[in-house]
Amino acid sequence: MKISTLLISMAALLVTTAQAGQQLYEPMSASVRAALSKAVSDTPVTQSSVLNDSTGQAWLAEMSRRLAKRLPDEDQRNDFLKTVYYEATRAGLDPELVLGLIEVESGFKKYAVSSVAARGYMQVMPFWTQTIGSPEHDLFHLRTNLRYGCNILRLYIDMEHGDLYRALGRYNGSLGKPEYPNMVLAAWKKHWDYTPGEQVGQHTTVQTVKVAGN
Repeated sequence: MKISTLLISMAALLVTTAQAGQQLYEPMSASVRAALSKAVSDTPVTQSSVLNDSTGQAWLAEMSRRLAKRLPDEDQRNDFLKTVYYEATRAGLDPELVLGLIEVESGFKKYAVSSVAARGYMQVMPFWTQTIGSPEHDLFHLRTNLRYGCNILRLYIDMEHGDLYRALGRYNGSLGKPEYPNMVLAAWKKHWDYTPGEQVGQHTTVQTVKVAGN
């Protein structure tokens, strides 16, 4: 193999192209911008007391089992899942929905970069650090990426008055098209939806939607 070809192959492994899509800048009131800025700059993740009880431990164990092939290191996997749980619930989101979104967006690759430069697990566009955060915020950092991603999705859900499908369309920059919302929904319901005592694979039917208009 030629050296140039080898270098190209190595680069492709280091920077993985992720789900195509582009979050678009959305005009915001000063109060919304201030609230988002506070949300992304607030206290770092700590041990979630919810995951320290028996129900939380059961959720963590089951999600860890499902994620093991994608994140083989157990400590890294559990830290990732605890951070997902903390940041998702902090933003008023279902952690399992966020796992489905991450599966579609980046395939759980920390350093994934899309063709439009979206970064990290939740494929956050760099303009957000200028808009609601700080240029020093590293979107490849686990907590930073999840905090931005969860709060951006929460913003879109609020903008769409609770309509998850339209919010997901906004998140991907494909508002009005059903493909992306259906992909996230399918990943969520097939791989991450969880009821205590239930094993993955028991969900056999995934409802798809058609989104009309913008």
